Amino acid sequence: MPYIRIWVHLVWATKHRERTLHPNFRHELFCHIRENAKLKNIFLDCVNGSDDHLHDLISLGSEQNISKVVQLLKGESSHWVNKQKRLKGKFEWQDDYFAVSVSESGVNAVRKYIRNQEAHHKIKKFEEEHKEFIEKYGFEVLMKD
Repeated sequence: MPYIRIWVHLVWATKHRERTLHPNFRHELFCHIRENAKLKNIFLDCVNGSDDHLHDLISLGSEQNISKVVQLLKGESSHWVNKQKRLKGKFEWQDDYFAVSVSESGVNAVRKYIRNQEAHHKIKKFEEEHKEFIEKYGFEVLMKD
């Protein structure tokens, strides 16, 4: 059995960054995402977010890749949200997402950052955070028509 520890900080937003993830529902969604991750053998260390996006800290297994893990988490969770029929209209996540590696020495800082999302976003809006991620990690922004 291989011994692997590849930490990844994932971030994705609701479609059009709609502010649909209200606190009580958001916490139910995060619990559901944790349960689904466990069923899919995805090691999800923590998940949290605000009303229009979420952050995950995962560790990839030997047979996993980021694209597939994100597809499993986003796809199943949006299906679950729609099945709950507690939001108006169809719920969707944006197609885009951030995925950045986290060193073992940085895991605790990322956990703390994720766990403090609600307080963090009282001070800083997601748009500002998004711009900082783009700049910090040197992502190229593609304009969509």
